[in-house]
Amino acid sequence: MSQQSITPELRQWVAEQIRVGHLPEAVIEAMVQAGWKEDLAASALDGALQARRGQAPTSAALAAGPAGGMVGTGVRMPGLDLAQSPRRVDAGDRWVDVIAALGLPRVVLLGGLLSAEECDALVEAARPRMARSLTVETRTGGEELNPDRTSHGMFFNRGEGELVTRIEQRIAHLLRWPVENGEGMQVLQYRPGAEYKPHYDYFDPVEPGTPTIVKRGGQRVATLLMYLNEPTRGGGTTFPDVGLEVAPVRGNAVFFSYDRPHPATRTLHGGAPVIEGEKWVATKWLREREFV
Repeated sequence: MSQQSITPELRQWVAEQIRVGHLPEAVIEAMVQAGWKEDLAASALDGALQARRGQAPTSAALAAGPAGGMVGTGVRMPGLDLAQSPRRVDAGDRWVDVIAALGLPRVVLLGGLLSAEECDALVEAARPRMARSLTVETRTGGEELNPDRTSHGMFFNRGEGELVTRIEQRIAHLLRWPVENGEGMQVLQYRPGAEYKPHYDYFDPVEPGTPTIVKRGGQRVATLLMYLNEPTRGGGTTFPDVGLEVAPVRGNAVFFSYDRPHPATRTLHGGAPVIEGEKWVATKWLREREFV
């Protein structure tokens, strides 16, 4: 199939597969085996699922054109304005350097998002409240200890104090996404040997606990990871699907977005083990709607 596009017939076929009870991953696998590109198959599935729920399709479902390319924007997503390939972007109260950017996955490496003083202040504010990190338990909608994640962490409430409020407003301006659509900022500490094995940040649609989780603000659609210090060795942020590793540099950040909850976004990522020293990071997850 040299030219592929989402036709009305394809949409109807995908909708019928969902109606009769086939799992989403089985529908995509069947399409790929029939010769469809995986990203186009995922876009067709996304459109069918959204239509079934009576929601507007995501940008991927609306924008897939010939050969599965993304040719439109459809639903708005958080992100930076890089249309003119700027070296620096306006974050409201400061300018931030654009160090590197990828198209798929959508990853942007930023320099100087936080000042050294802000990094130190976040660490000191978080330190007394640290506890073993939990992960979302998508089978129930709760939280659990996960051997894949061996960091310690805590959450600030959104708008908790002047420092957190200032950083949240900066992020909102930079990524053109409302403050209220963000979860509370999480600070994590990785000691020697600690890591977070590769994972996705979105909530798996096929897990039974996901409907409970997304009631609070919809799916996660983007992640901003800010580095608060520099371990001596190790502790990079890895993107295994594209062979990318981001070094943890104090004040820098890495942003990545995912317009649908599917591996086709290529946003598999992890925190490599800290070999020497310790690593402190702050994470901001962005949701589709207001997070309550």
